[in-house]
Amino acid sequence: MSDGSLDDHAVESYREAGEILVETMNEAREMIEPGVTHLEVAEWAEDYVREQDAGLAFPVNISIDEEASHATPGVDDDTEFGEDMVCLDIGVHVDGYIADAAVTVDFTGNTELAEASEQALEAALDEAGPGVEVGTIGEAIEDVIRGYGYTPVLNLSGHGVEQYDAHTGPNVPNRGVDRSVELEVGDAVAIEPFATDGNGKVGEGTTEEIYELQREKSVRDRRARQALEQIEEFEGLPFAARWLDVDGADMALRRLKRQNVVKGYPVLKEDSGTLVSQAEHTLLVTEDGVEVTTAGIHDFD
Repeated sequence: MSDGSLDDHAVESYREAGEILVETMNEAREMIEPGVTHLEVAEWAEDYVREQDAGLAFPVNISIDEEASHATPGVDDDTEFGEDMVCLDIGVHVDGYIADAAVTVDFTGNTELAEASEQALEAALDEAGPGVEVGTIGEAIEDVIRGYGYTPVLNLSGHGVEQYDAHTGPNVPNRGVDRSVELEVGDAVAIEPFATDGNGKVGEGTTEEIYELQREKSVRDRRARQALEQIEEFEGLPFAARWLDVDGADMALRRLKRQNVVKGYPVLKEDSGTLVSQAEHTLLVTEDGVEVTTAGIHDFD
């Protein structure tokens, strides 16, 4: 939670990160169409962010159908978009201050499922403000999604973002809860409803392409040391295996993981194998309400 004090540099950095993210998202979402590869979209978006002298808060997530999060293409991934439900989730930081947003691009014909998460996000933003309990925001999300006849993903939530920390408190549930913390002036929060036509729970899959530094430790293996030197440049933020420019990167990561130097993030999938949609914005809680730093992405903006 915030102590209520965001200095001018922090606020301007949050805003700049949001502006860059809006530009990136609006271009990247237009690239998504059958026949284009996941890797083409991810690399274009990541390169664009770097060209703006900004950083990636995490690798571009491209989640398909039952996938909900932590999906990013591998180094030689040639998977193409087809008749999919695509969740595109991008994070940008400026001097560590993060903007995080997501959209759903649907080629399955389930337009109402995509609309449910969008409208749930709109309802959440209308509810949010200083002194508002996150459980009240979750109730607004749940009401909209269930009103469409779908289920919110109950074991995923929105989250705070702080300097060089993409997932911190407060957590914003996608369902109503009776007892919860209040938003405070100075909080930076990413609200992200997930809607599904399944049972509303996600579990870990077997694919793992995103990692994060756990602790710095002496490493004997030469390739693992080379990989660690590059990983340290990511400032503790999540990174993609394909970002490592060392021979035998996969082997190096396995060694680092065995030594608990890095941890992996397996792809999260809806337990019943059904479709998932997602929508997300980042906001700053102000004395007057909220400022959405990623406004300009979703249809209702």
